[in-house]
Amino acid sequence: MTGGRPEKHSLTLNGHRTSVSLEPEFWRHFRRIARERDLGINELASRIDVDRGPDRGLASAIRVFVLRALEERAEEKQ
Repeated sequence: MTGGRPEKHSLTLNGHRTSVSLEPEFWRHFRRIARERDLGINELASRIDVDRGPDRGLASAIRVFVLRALEERAEEKQ
């Protein structure tokens, strides 16, 4: 990790605009995962938003989603 500062980006979730701050590394992997799943980042973020619990913020939910996707990828390579 390069330790970059979080970057704020606007997303549209189910017709509503919101801003999410993530570190550049998370944005990079989030975009790659969206491409691999043939989804736009707004659509993927909307899906994560629906699935997250009421006690977890959207940025945290995206980070956990990215982490789990990377863990699954690592397990597949073993």
